[in-house]
Amino acid sequence: MALKDKKPEPGFIPDKALVAEIRGEIAADGTVSCAAAVGLAEKMKIRPQDVGRTLDALAVHLSRCQIGTFGYPGHAKGWSTVPAEPVLEGLAEAMRAAAGAEKKIGCRALWELAERFRIPRMEAGRIADRAGLKIVSCQLGAF
Repeated sequence: MALKDKKPEPGFIPDKALVAEIRGEIAADGTVSCAAAVGLAEKMKIRPQDVGRTLDALAVHLSRCQIGTFGYPGHAKGWSTVPAEPVLEGLAEAMRAAAGAEKKIGCRALWELAERFRIPRMEAGRIADRAGLKIVSCQLGAF
């Protein structure tokens, strides 16, 4: 869903401390990177989804998705900016197993697989995409 189509929940009031932290992370292009948003959640000990909801309320776009699905100027996907690596044995199968019959895999599952197989998150996103899996359940609520 596009940011312009998102509406804050009725009565939602952004946390002032979080808003101040977000303002400190806004890049010159007016966006906040996914890594910075997740980092704010960790720093403030709140859920990443709460940061995402506040970004939505402030109409601040996310950029540079850590798994490569959006936010890379001039590129459809972030992984198009880096050379492809050979797929490690067992990784695609592990992704398909995590995705199940619906062929949907969550961002958190991709992060965990990336860590387990010791590959960058971006590479995990590329492999999931090439395997025909739909990436769902962004921790920040972007998709």
